[in-house]
This record gives sequence, C-alpha cells and structure tokens, in this order.
Amino acid sequence: MSKIREDGDRVFVPVEVMHSLGAAIFEAAGSEPVEARTIVTRLAGANLRGHDSHGVIRIPRYVQWAREGIQVPNQKLRVLSDQPGIAIVDGQYGFGQTIGEQAVDIGIEKARSQGVAMVALRNSGHIGRIGDWAERAADAGLVSVHMVNVRGSLLVAPFGGVSRRSSTNPFCIGAPIEGSEHIVLDFATSLVAEGKALVALKGGKPLPPGALVDGDGTITSDPRPLYGATGDSIYPDPSQGPGALRAFGDHKGFGMNFMMEVMAGALTGSGTAGKLDEPERRRFCNGMLSFYIDLKAMDGTPREMGDSFAAEVLDYLAFVKSAVPTTPGGEVLVPGEPERRLMAERLASGLPLARQAWDDIVETARTSGIDPDAHIT
Repeated sequence: MSKIREDGDRVFVPVEVMHSLGAAIFEAAGSEPVEARTIVTRLAGANLRGHDSHGVIRIPRYVQWAREGIQVPNQKLRVLSDQPGIAIVDGQYGFGQTIGEQAVDIGIEKARSQGVAMVALRNSGHIGRIGDWAERAADAGLVSVHMVNVRGSLLVAPFGGVSRRSSTNPFCIGAPIEGSEHIVLDFATSLVAEGKALVALKGGKPLPPGALVDGDGTITSDPRPLYGATGDSIYPDPSQGPGALRAFGDHKGFGMNFMMEVMAGALTGSGTAGKLDEPERRRFCNGMLSFYIDLKAMDGTPREMGDSFAAEVLDYLAFVKSAVPTTPGGEVLVPGEPERRLMAERLASGLPLARQAWDDIVETARTSGIDPDAHIT
C-alpha cells in the first residue's frame, strides 16, 4: 500500500519516504551516501519549515545540474586564505548542502577561538535555505549574519527597470537564545524566491500580486513570464522567459539586493551576477559572506539594563508579542515561529506537494534507474 496521501491536486509525502527516495536519486547522480542523505534531508527540511521554494521541488534541477557539471558531487572546500579570524574558501562547485556545512563549521571554530570570525565562500553550488546555516551556528552558541549572491543567475530586475540584472540574493541573521528557540530571520531580497515561482508554475501556492514584471513592463503575479515556453519534455528554466522577478519593498529592497552582489559576490571573490558585453553568461554559483559572534566573548561586560543577552531578547520578544493584532483573535509572530509551527504539522501530515512537482521527482527517479515504488510502498 502506498504511503502517499492524495487530496485533489496535492499529494502528501511522508518525510521518511522523501528521505529514502531522494537519497537514492542523489546517489544515482554520483553523490556518496552521506552527501546524498545530507542533500535530501536539507531539502525536505526546507519543506518542513514552509520554504517549499528551496525544498524537494529542486531535486530534478539538481540532478540535471549534476549531469551537466554545473554542480559537482562530493566536493570539499579548498582553503585559499586562513587567518585567525578570517577564512576565504572555495566550494569548487560542490553541492551547497554539504559545502555550506563545511564553511559554517570553519566559522564556528574560528569564532570560538577569536570571539568573532568572517568566512568568505566562493564558487559554491546552490547553497539552499540559508536559515540552515544560521541554525547550525546558533546550535553552537553563535550569532551569525549571512549575505548571499548568485553569480550567473539573472532573475531580478532593478527598481525602475525591466531587464534582469541580479538574482534573489538572500539575507539571513540567526541568534541563539538560552532556554528558548533560536531566532532566525531568512529572506530573499526579491519579492519571492525563484523557487516560489517554480512552485506556483507547478500548481502550488500562487504568487503575491506584483511579484514579477513582464518584458513589456507589465506588473504581474503570473510566473510564466519568468520561464518562457515549457512542456512535458522541458524542465522549466528561469533564464528563458522575457520577464523578471521584482525586488521587495521597491527601492529599499533593491538596495539590499544590490549590496548582496557587492558583499557576497565582489568581496568574496566569487563574482557578481554579470557585467556588460560578456560573450556568455557566467557559470552559476553562490557566494556567501558570513560573520560569526561567540556570545561567550560578550560575557562579563556591563549592560545598561543589567540583563543578559538572552533575558533582554526574551523580554523584548514578549513585549512585541503583546502588541494588539490587526485581526481580532489573531497573533503577532516573531521570526522563526511560523516555521516551527508548520514543521510540527508537516511532520505529522507529510510534505504537501503539487501533483506535478511530485510527478517530476518520480520521473527523475525512473530516469536515474530507480524504482520509486520500492521507496513509496
């Protein structure tokens, strides 16, 4: 009997089924078992937290990239510069789910030694949900800040423009709170991540109004202008459409998006999204600039209000949540709360996927020589 539950145009896939099938798919694509399991665990983890754009819908694309050499299985970081509080590292186009772990662990080690550290990562494969890295640092007792760009990915139009000039360029901050859940803020500087447009294209959650601009300057929520022509034999390619994603918050969001190119692209040495008169698009990769602060380095310093970091944050959290909600009976939520609540629901009900997205994953398994029924039933 299938473990998959169906409800109209959606299917609900138990996490353990996705882990088993996904790991088999990535092993077939060339990853060692540990890496294969790490990749699918982090992808499914994004779905559990409601970040479907960075979840298992990316499995077919990752496999395609591995076949084309855009992402390379089983890569290790190459350390280019190793200073007491700074490391510059090259991901060598490895899968970001494992390259990201390696880079964060270097930052954790250096921050514990020096109190503060910076890690500049260049040439990583798609690095996934950036909140994963803030959570990993918070588990080690560190505050962290992460800035990311995507070289060779032209998806987002600048404020006031139609032409694509950057990518979704996420920004993330994480803080550990002793005796409570971590606080993690993680968002794309585009109005939506490209993966959310893919989810919408595949029959999932619709995009918010004004998420895209079409080639003629029309503001729209239709994801099709991002991809152009698609079909059963053509997996959607966001580089092919006449339209573009828009930055959130008009000029303010575009300003943040621009600075992610400066910090994560130019400063790390990974390279920005592109430049004028290049004969071909730059090779796809992520750059990430990360800062780490060990809370122990802040201990023992006098505080204006006398409370510890955790106590001050928890007091402020309670103050914020006491605000009168805009909707009667509603609730004010702080960063991380929606994700934790949704995770509890999805661990019980399974990962909700549009039927077409699930069919794409099953077909990827079959074309990889895997019998999906062996993992589903």
